[in-house]
Amino acid sequence: MKSDTKKPVYLRRQRWEESSIWQKKVLLVEATGELTERCNFNCLHCYINQPARDQRIKQKELTTAEWLDFLREVVELGCLTVRFTGGEPLLREDFAELYTFSRRLGLKVGLSTNGSLITSRLARLWAKIPPLEKIEITLYGLDANSYEKITRVKGSWEAVQQGIAYLKENRIPFIIKGAMLPPIIERLKEFKRKAQQLASMDFPPAMVFALDLRARRDSPEKNQEIVNLRLSPQEYTRLMAQEEELYYQTMNEFCSKFLGPPGTKLFTCEAGREAVALDAYGQLQPCLLLRHPKTIYPWRTKRNLGQALKQLFPSLLQREATNPAYLARCARCFLAGLCEQCPARSWMEHGSLDTPIDYYCRVTHEQARSLGLIKDKEKGWMVKDWPERLKRWQQAMATKLKKKGIIE
Repeated sequence: MKSDTKKPVYLRRQRWEESSIWQKKVLLVEATGELTERCNFNCLHCYINQPARDQRIKQKELTTAEWLDFLREVVELGCLTVRFTGGEPLLREDFAELYTFSRRLGLKVGLSTNGSLITSRLARLWAKIPPLEKIEITLYGLDANSYEKITRVKGSWEAVQQGIAYLKENRIPFIIKGAMLPPIIERLKEFKRKAQQLASMDFPPAMVFALDLRARRDSPEKNQEIVNLRLSPQEYTRLMAQEEELYYQTMNEFCSKFLGPPGTKLFTCEAGREAVALDAYGQLQPCLLLRHPKTIYPWRTKRNLGQALKQLFPSLLQREATNPAYLARCARCFLAGLCEQCPARSWMEHGSLDTPIDYYCRVTHEQARSLGLIKDKEKGWMVKDWPERLKRWQQAMATKLKKKGIIE
């Protein structure tokens, strides 16, 4: 007896010249899907996680059908890559369906995961239908004892190692990332070496230095845990410069390109320009971190990505800062390009888009002093001759790098 259930259609034939990609300007290149805020870990430093078994939260999440609609819409706007994240995205029972649907639409798929829920079945799926982007796994320690001090879940280390084993067994490309947390800092060189070996990487793992506060501003207690884990400005700077040659070469290129006062314009990034993020509940954001209620688009009810990309997000990028402290300091600071201050982080720290974040200000000035860009007790917004100073610094840095044989 034949079933009346229709199989989902993932792909249809279409002449290339009929595709919307060729008929109109591409509005979107990359989309991030935050499939869930729930996570099977309870990491000390996490800015978003909710309990894995919280049914109340689960019921609020986008349905499978809604995610499929979103994926169709991003492709219509020219999107090339979708990145799935969380929480822990593999908690979604429909992950394999969302993944397969994305790939059959022609999207590259990125995945950020803790790795503990990777199964043999998933790894075989990725072997059969490659994601075309390396899977990203973040580690928080070098053994069960150190790792589980951060995740606060017994058996989590073993589960992650098993997940990685499935990837290697099926030859799925992946990379390891890390975070500057006590278990890693104590054995940082060893961590970097082992991470490179584990994932067969030709480069050291990317490390998260800036620990963000809770994205939903939902827990002062958790925020305090995160603050307690933050590096001091001196330690932050020392660890940034640990790989000296790479650090100074990078800083030379970066400072030459990005230093200078940003002025009163609030958004100096690419938020909402050819990239968007959809949260677990259907709110469209110009970037994954920015959740201020006046910067989000209610995609779940309006279902019009083009409207957000053409109207709301461009209008955000024209916003001017109004906070007097921001205007007196940040807007005039020639070190702003080095600073992790941004509207999203200002929202998480203070509940506004333009309140200066003292921690990142102190880190930036410590880093600038170590590089020789400013003197002791000098502030970036007080420096009037910054163009001439930066030019002299560039010349001195070029001489230093040439002597070390880093540049010709």
